Order: sequence, then C-alpha cells, then structure tokens
Amino acid sequence: MDDLSQTQLQELYYYMKLTRSLEGRLEFLFKQGKIVGGLYSSLGQEAESIAAAYALEDGDWLGPGIRNLGALLVRGVSPKEMLLQYMAKADGPCRGKDTTTHFTDPVRGLVGPISPLGTMICVMSGVALSFKLRREPQVALTFIGEGATRTGAAHEGTNLAAVQGSPLVLIAEDNGWAFATRTHEEVANTNLVDMAEGYGVPGVQVDGNDALAVYAAAKEAVDRARGGGGMSIIEVKTYRMKGHAQHDAQKYVPPEELELWRARDPIDRYISYLTAESLATESEIAEMDKRIEAELDQAVSEAEASPMPDPVSALSGTYADAPPAELWAREL
Repeated sequence: MDDLSQTQLQELYYYMKLTRSLEGRLEFLFKQGKIVGGLYSSLGQEAESIAAAYALEDGDWLGPGIRNLGALLVRGVSPKEMLLQYMAKADGPCRGKDTTTHFTDPVRGLVGPISPLGTMICVMSGVALSFKLRREPQVALTFIGEGATRTGAAHEGTNLAAVQGSPLVLIAEDNGWAFATRTHEEVANTNLVDMAEGYGVPGVQVDGNDALAVYAAAKEAVDRARGGGGMSIIEVKTYRMKGHAQHDAQKYVPPEELELWRARDPIDRYISYLTAESLATESEIAEMDKRIEAELDQAVSEAEASPMPDPVSALSGTYADAPPAELWAREL
C-alpha cells in the first residue's frame, strides 16, 4: 500500500489485535456477570471494520453497528470507554442508560446504531446529505449486514443517498449468517454488490478478511465521495466466527465450516503479510501484543473500580425536566 507508511501498516495490526483482545476481556466479564445486557462479537471479521474506518479523515462521521467495535477504536474511542459502556458504569459514554456501541458523540463524529435493522442507513444518509447541502468536504460511512439490506428502511436510505449524490460510503457485510439464517436463504442474489447497479452508484466486492483490500476499496470510495462523486457500496465477504450474541451457542453452524473460515483468519493473514514484506518482525509483533495486554489490564482495572450510576441520574439527559423531587425521591 503506497499511501500507508510502515507505522500505519503496523497500526492496522494493533487495532485488529486490540479489538480481538478487548472482546476477549468483555467475554470474560460477561461470564462473571459484570456486563449489563447483551454482548456481540466481531471475531473473524475485525479487519473490515478497522480498515474501513482507517480510510476516514478527521471531521468525517461514522455510524457503526453492533459488530464494529474496531471501527470505534480507530476513531478514538478508548478500551476503557467501551468497558464502561458495556458495564453500564456512571462515567461511561451513556452514563449507564444504554450499552454496547449504542452511543453518539458529535465531537468525534459518531452516531450510535439504531436497533431496527436498516434504519441506520437513513440516519447516515441524512448526515451525508447535510454535508452536501452545506458544501462541507466531509464523508459519512456506515455498515449494514446482509440481512438488514432486505428491509424497507435500508432501501429508502440507500436510494435517497444515491439520488442526492450524497457523500455516503456503505459497507455491506456478508458474514454468512443473519441470526441463524444463511445468506442464500434470505436473498436470491448473494452478491450484495449487485445492489449498486440498481441504485446507480459505484460498487465493489472485496475479501473482508483482507485488511488491505478493504482499506483500498474504502479509501477510493471515501475520496470519491469527498470529491463530489456521491455514494458507493462496498460488499465485504467475511464470516462471523461466533453466534449472533454471547447467548447464542452457534450450534446451527457445521464444524467444518468454522474450520474453513478459521484458516482464513484476518489477523493471522495480516501477520503473515507484515513478516513476509519485512514490515514487522516477530519480536515487534510480540511487543505490540504485550503493550495491548498491559493497556487492557489497566482499562479493566479502572472500569471495574468505576461506580454504577446513581438511580436519580436516570431522570437526567431526557426529553423533559424531572418532576419535583418530593414526588419520586421517597420511592427510590
């Protein structure tokens, strides 16, 4: 990659490994009963989230899904913040009112995902349109799973961005399964990139487990959008190595299928690339791993020590003022 320095190429590995290691810590905390709500894993598809987000610039906006933790890390969210968020702590991004990736931060250009699938495209289409109307050289990027592409909201949002020529980059993730339904059981055409022709926008299909292939496609799409070329769709072929959420044992997946995709692991492949191209030595990679573990040790320790929110705080940050204290304080 001519436009990425050796330091940046190593940084891509850092974020992929950080994502996987952080999710490992979250799984451990979940089993200890310290995670509030559900826990979703991006195991096996870390590369596409990280590489796509890495193509963005300061001032661009990102709309992640529940499996795009890596994209948030690239955009400046710290592991500690994510731990506080999942543990619903008082000083987390949502102050304990919501968990997972469901938080918005306008300062960092982050829009929290919306649970009804497909709707996020409508939101990010609006964000992108605002950039165009204000003639601002910014880009919006969001992700959608193959199952959600079948929703009416996804179609409406995609069509709006396409017709308006808005600077939106849509990453369509085909990770093999929508809950427990295979891709070919929900769509007759399993090549999601073919949607692009129907909307009249550029589209490309890439190996989602190849970080550099995803980055190259995303960078081209981001540059095109920033230059006034409108929306693009990038289909990434990847695989979900765990169930829909932590409660899902994934028993519906044949073991041989998992083994096939385990051999295509994006991190292992990227390590092979770095060492083969003399971009990182085994000792440098081991040093990065050591640094990640130290960072996570500290983040977990601080997050566990952080207090849970005061029940009264549930009345703050709402759409209406809290009622007089004498009406509810006694109930608490």
